[in-house]
Amino acid sequence: MAAGKTGGLKRYYDLNGWLFVAPSLLLIAIFLVYPILRSLYLSFFSGKGMIMKFAGFGNVARLWNDPVFLQALTNTVTFFVVQVPIMITLALMLAAVLNNDKLKFIGFFRTAIFLPCVASLVAYSVLFKSMFSVDGVVNSALLAVGLVSTPIGWLTEPFWAKVLVILAITWRWTGYNMIFYLAALQNIDKSIYEAAKIDGVPAWARFVYITVPMLKPVILFTTIISTIGTIQLFDEVYNLTEGRGGPANATLTLSLYIYNLTFRFMPSFGYAATISYVIVIMVALLSFLQFYAARDRS
Repeated sequence: MAAGKTGGLKRYYDLNGWLFVAPSLLLIAIFLVYPILRSLYLSFFSGKGMIMKFAGFGNVARLWNDPVFLQALTNTVTFFVVQVPIMITLALMLAAVLNNDKLKFIGFFRTAIFLPCVASLVAYSVLFKSMFSVDGVVNSALLAVGLVSTPIGWLTEPFWAKVLVILAITWRWTGYNMIFYLAALQNIDKSIYEAAKIDGVPAWARFVYITVPMLKPVILFTTIISTIGTIQLFDEVYNLTEGRGGPANATLTLSLYIYNLTFRFMPSFGYAATISYVIVIMVALLSFLQFYAARDRS
């Protein structure tokens, strides 16, 4: 009898638990699971607008004959390969410097470096466009110190447009990654560094052989989230180039191309869904490679 009561009570609590989480599960199913399955379904259809027909893997074959897609893919990979290592390294170095309690105005510096990631995206994009215009403050400063003889077309030349996007992303997200490293550094026992100092280990060796290995899990985490954010890059490019990915598609990313295929051009939902799964595969593959590279070999 006692066992029956216990079993009934367990079923009662299980039922109540499912009732409590049911609204959240329903919302997840409607706004997350269904769109994923629907986009996968659409990727097998082609056509304009709502007039679509089954195409099988036709959209996949179309990818490799689409010069705009190949340009967007190249741009996205370029941003990832160049920007993520720079941002991660810079964030790690800043965290190491700002972990010194003897540094004056340390709170100010920590806040100042972190603030860009909470700044308004539209506001800072407008600011960057103004600063990096042909007659902006950046070109004026470069001309004044003699580093360039003619103004740089930051928004009109393909190479410099890519550089501007990389600068904008780095400026905005370096502080975000720095906070993770700073929190992790403050959890490292200071006696380890003191022992290394007594043994005569120089500062650079302490950083390379003590700090970096002990921050390995956090470095892996920040690298993966930075990879995901860069592969999905949309906001900065959209605002800096007014949604065009210019000049001449030099800054067009996969996410912006998906947006254009869906909202700017004649809607091509099936082809846009196919490109979205290219992003999924890239993120999954790169994340796996990063986990594999950071695995414990001991």
